[in-house]
Amino acid sequence: MNDGVLRETLAKLLLEGHAHVSMEKAIAGLDPKLRGKRPAPEIHSVWEELEHLRIAQEDILRYTLDPKWGSPKWPDGYWPAKSEPSDAEWSDSVKRFKTDLEEVAALARDTSRDLTAAIPHGEGRTYLRQILLVADHNAYHVGQIVQARKLLGAWKG
Repeated sequence: MNDGVLRETLAKLLLEGHAHVSMEKAIAGLDPKLRGKRPAPEIHSVWEELEHLRIAQEDILRYTLDPKWGSPKWPDGYWPAKSEPSDAEWSDSVKRFKTDLEEVAALARDTSRDLTAAIPHGEGRTYLRQILLVADHNAYHVGQIVQARKLLGAWKG
């Protein structure tokens, strides 16, 4: 197996999306007035999905790298406390999501780590499992963002 090909494929999956829309494209051009709007009572807003993604991704990354990391309380700690973000909150969430995503991609590319090795404090989880978990979770919820935008009439894919 070519370890470099695997690592670069994982990084590109995280950053570029491959068969699914990237976060960057999913939120591009969204009218700020629609950020916190739910298309239906049972469907999360784009803001709720974005902030959930940011929180969950940060938790997976920090848990992977820091044995002292404390995860948010499940499930409420994984969703935003307020339904309408300010422009600053939106920008901060986007920036932090991107920064953490780049760090997960760097973890995938880090040849000093055996991706199949168990994380020392990770209850049997491997680095590869955590990277794939981020990719899978992000793909699902970015899809939810696209769906919410379609229902709001705010998607031009």
